[in-house]
Amino acid sequence: MKRFVTRVCAWTITAVLALGVDMAHAADVVLGAGDMVKVSVYGSPDLATEARVSEAGSMTFPLLGDVQVGGLTAQEAEKKLGGLLEKGGFLRKAQVNLLITTLASQQVSVLGQVNRPGRYPVDGPRKVLDLLALAGGMGPEGGDMVSLVRTRNGATTRETIDVVDMVRKGELNRDYEVAGGDIIFVERAPRAYITGEVQRPGPFRLERAMTIRQALSAGGGLTQRGTQHGLRITRRDANGGAQTIDAKPDDLVQVDDVITVKESWF
Repeated sequence: MKRFVTRVCAWTITAVLALGVDMAHAADVVLGAGDMVKVSVYGSPDLATEARVSEAGSMTFPLLGDVQVGGLTAQEAEKKLGGLLEKGGFLRKAQVNLLITTLASQQVSVLGQVNRPGRYPVDGPRKVLDLLALAGGMGPEGGDMVSLVRTRNGATTRETIDVVDMVRKGELNRDYEVAGGDIIFVERAPRAYITGEVQRPGPFRLERAMTIRQALSAGGGLTQRGTQHGLRITRRDANGGAQTIDAKPDDLVQVDDVITVKESWF
């Protein structure tokens, strides 16, 4: 299952690269606080400047001073700067080019069990799988479940996505689009435990529909003294209390189960 998730993320990386979207030229990127821009004016090299968009949404530009660009796309900001230069009588016809060199305002945090957790810029339409790919895919401890926390119109919501199930069924409508400020959190894979007469006692990754027989294999198999007779599972009930039950090799393992393998008397 882990290898399958890794392959899914590798395919997504290829798709993202194939899009060939240049962040600096993305027409629909909206400028915001912290963004760094590089501005040039055709025929006026002395007006070339690099500036940071302030918390108030303004940038400092030669001859014009502070110009409000927050909430504008790069193209809209170009037109505004050009218009102000012409209106002020500084240039007869201003051809302004604005490049976003650092997109700090539109970033998504990818956290949890990924290979490269961090903040990633959203330079156009992006979805959860795209961001997972940019973060290097799920790490060795990553599970199938991904949480997406979003704030829209002042309301914060949380969506849970079963990535493997989504891809297997081709239900990519569950691959939500993300925006700046969103948080993607990859949950740790569920665990169960095995103890007693096995080669590698301790925790193991719980796969889907995993049986006790498969759990014994995850524990390295039985020792020379181990037996599959008299297997026991200690399991938490709905109230959090522990109960110990007899088990058979084909019984399903649940999250946080503790499987005890007894010693053979013969």
